[in-house]
Amino acid sequence: MKPGPRRSVSQVDIVDAAFEILEQKGFAAVSVRGVAAALGLTPTAIYTYFPSKNALLRAMVEELLSSLDLAAAADTGSAWRERVHALAAALRARIAEHTGAMVLVTSGPLDGRHALGLNETLIAGFMAEGMSQDDAARAAYAVRAHVLGVAALDAAERVDDAETSADTSTAGALWSDAASHPLTEATEHLVSGDAEPSAFVWGLDRLLDGILAGTAAGTAEGRAATA
Repeated sequence: MKPGPRRSVSQVDIVDAAFEILEQKGFAAVSVRGVAAALGLTPTAIYTYFPSKNALLRAMVEELLSSLDLAAAADTGSAWRERVHALAAALRARIAEHTGAMVLVTSGPLDGRHALGLNETLIAGFMAEGMSQDDAARAAYAVRAHVLGVAALDAAERVDDAETSADTSTAGALWSDAASHPLTEATEHLVSGDAEPSAFVWGLDRLLDGILAGTAAGTAEGRAATA
């Protein structure tokens, strides 16, 4: 019997199939063989587009970041602080959209086109606020670290919620003694998902306060030295 016609596939098809596996089976299940099986192809067909699993994962990260509106973040028509907040919130929301996305984003270096574009936008924005290139790069790193750190905590909360829903028989049995942690118990509402302002926004504001205050202080010192 002659084989049927070879199925046409694109990089988009492959990445979409990989995300479907990520959602249904988790990060550990994402592989070239798994994606090939899902598409009814041989692994060799996938290797034509992605030479390794790492290449596939990096393409998935790029897809995750591709919807970030970097043009809006670079638009000087609004204040830089507002643009940082919008970009940070969008990145956090994008990671939250996919189960396992946090593990995906931290599975390798963020050196794809969209990832570098995000960093470039942050550096340029901080430089426009008067920071040196080196300090702007450090500030951009700090903002990304804040977003990814909160996203990791978000992911941990979602896992805990899912496990608690599945089995409440022993939930919290080993560490539910609130009396031993009175400060945590008294302030728990401040970091809950419906807190106003959210811990995420508050933390980013304090981070920006410190970064931008340092810039203002440096500018004032420079003016004093030349006076």
